[in-house]
Amino acid sequence: MKYDVTIKIALKEGMLDPEASAIQNAITNLGYTTESLRTARLFLIRLDAPDREAARAMAQKICERLLANPVIHRYEVEVAG
Repeated sequence: MKYDVTIKIALKEGMLDPEASAIQNAITNLGYTTESLRTARLFLIRLDAPDREAARAMAQKICERLLANPVIHRYEVEVAG
């Protein structure tokens, strides 16, 4: 069965996020005020799996082995389909 998986990967609290700092400065230069800004990467994957839990397990392994560095990243997996 096909499952649509959304994976969001972001830096853990306390990690420096230079991309977010640059974007926040650019927003300030446009005349807007932001209290905080953090970046995250979003991956949309369609997986073939026997059931929803198998799709979630596959997505978590993909995160752990490829997409996320567990020392500095946190990730969230959402399975639909």
